[in-house]
Amino acid sequence: MEKPHWPLRASSYVLDSPYMRVRRDEIELPSGSVVPYYVRESHGFVILFALTPEREVVLVRQYRYGNDTIALELPAGSLEAGEEPLACARRELREETGYEAPRWEPLVRAAAEPVRSNAVMHAFIARDAVRTAEQHLDPTEVIEPCTVTLDELKRMLRTGELGSVACIATVYAALDRIGP
Repeated sequence: MEKPHWPLRASSYVLDSPYMRVRRDEIELPSGSVVPYYVRESHGFVILFALTPEREVVLVRQYRYGNDTIALELPAGSLEAGEEPLACARRELREETGYEAPRWEPLVRAAAEPVRSNAVMHAFIARDAVRTAEQHLDPTEVIEPCTVTLDELKRMLRTGELGSVACIATVYAALDRIGP
């Protein structure tokens, strides 16, 4: 398929905060129609599948204001400007859970929501993760770390207990990589 040419006619920011940046573009379609298109800009984020020496997976229960739920997810977090994804993954695991891991490997790099965002998800596997410190949470984070066995995690996939699409995709990719 050939990439379509949609000339940009105008662009402005409708929201610009430390937490979210939304751009309103006016694009011209091949028909000549000019339409608004909104794009959420992001530096991207990391999500990590941390496996302990006992082959348990580190999860976090956390409050999600957007849908007003307590979600069960893999540790994750936003990249800061100029931050390397692996450095961010190490930082987020330590801050959210108090765990650290000596062995890391990239798992998946993918567009998170290409229809409305430029965000890229960087998923990693952290092996031999152990708790070494206390959590260091941001003011808006309410997080309880926990561990589950691989069998419990597979059951959670089947029952829909995991809280986000990025988490579910990362779990499937990690289970495929680590094997039985």
